[in-house]
Amino acid sequence: MSHDVKRINLALQGGGAHGAFSWGVLDRLLADPGIEIAAISGTSAGALNGAALKAGMAAGGAEGARARLRWLWNQIGGVGDLRSTAWMMPMLPAWQSLSDRVDDLIPMSPAEWATRLFSPYGLGPWYRNPLAAIVGQLQLDHATAASGPVLFVSATNVRTGKIRVFSGAEIGTEAILASACLPTVFQAVEIADPVTGTTEAYWDGGYVGNPALFPLYDKGLPDDIVIVNINPIRRDTVPTTTNDIQNRINEVSFNASLLADLRAIAFVRKLLSQGAVAPGTMKNVLVHMIADDDLMNSLSVGSKLSASPALLQRLMEAGQAAADRFLTDHRGDLNVAATVDLAALYA
Repeated sequence: MSHDVKRINLALQGGGAHGAFSWGVLDRLLADPGIEIAAISGTSAGALNGAALKAGMAAGGAEGARARLRWLWNQIGGVGDLRSTAWMMPMLPAWQSLSDRVDDLIPMSPAEWATRLFSPYGLGPWYRNPLAAIVGQLQLDHATAASGPVLFVSATNVRTGKIRVFSGAEIGTEAILASACLPTVFQAVEIADPVTGTTEAYWDGGYVGNPALFPLYDKGLPDDIVIVNINPIRRDTVPTTTNDIQNRINEVSFNASLLADLRAIAFVRKLLSQGAVAPGTMKNVLVHMIADDDLMNSLSVGSKLSASPALLQRLMEAGQAAADRFLTDHRGDLNVAATVDLAALYA
C-alpha cells in the first residue's frame, strides 16, 4: 500500500431516505484511489449503505461498490413510500391529493397519521416490509467476505433495550432489516441469538447506536473515524408544528448515543494527552465528520420515508460535494490529526 493512501473507518448514520446523502459521500470516497476504507459501522440506512458497499466491492472492487450503491438507491426510489401503511393511502383519496403540499396545509401528513393510528401488527395479512425484497437482492453472502472493509451493523434488542452489533457471517437479510426497523412503521424483526439460542425481536439500531463507534476501536483498525452525519445535531429554530416537533425529538434521541460516544472519546484523548494512561493502552481516536446541516435542516420529516427519485439524486449529489470539500480541506489531516472539536460539539 502506498504511503499516500489514507486508511479510514466510516461511521454511517441512519435517517431513512436521507441516507442517499451517505450514498453520495461513499461514491466520492470510492472514486478516490488515495482513500482506503478499512471498516464500516452502519445503522439503519447506514447499514444498507455499508452492506451494499461491501457486497459490491467483494464482487467488483470499488467500481462494483459504486454500482451496487447506485442500484440500491434506484430500488428505494422505485418504492416511493417506505411505510408499511402506504398501501392504505389509495383508500384516502382526499388526503392523498394533498400529499405533495401537506406540510403547508396540515400539521401532519396522511401517512404520518396512519403510523400514529395503526400498528404495523394491525395490518394482518396485508403487512409487508417494502425493504425486504431489496435487501434480499443485495447478495449479502458477499457482504460477509473476509476481503474488503470489516462491516458492523447495529440493532436494538426490544426486550432488553441493549445494542446488538452484527458482524461477519451474522450479517444477513434479517440483520439489515432489523437495523432499519422503525417500530411505528415495521414489525419487529426476529433473530435467534447464537449464544443463548433465544429468538429476540429487534428494532432500529438508531435508538442505541447511530452509529455504534466502539466496534471501530479495534487495534487492527486505523485511528481515524469519519462520521457521515445525516441527523443535524444543532437546529437554530425551535419547532412548533406537530411534524417538526416529532422530527426534532427523533433527531435528539438518535444523536444521543453518538454524542455519548464522542464524549467518551474526548475523555480518553484527554487522559492520553495528560499522560494519565500509557500510550497504546487506549485507542487515540481521530474523529472527522462529513455533513450538510443546511440541506438537512431544509428538508421535511416526511421526506425521510417518502422520497422521490429527484430528492434522492439531490441528496446523493450533496453527499458527493460534501465529501469532496472534506477531502480538499482535510486530506492531509487524515491519519495525523482529528478535525472535529469534540468539546465544542457536545458543549
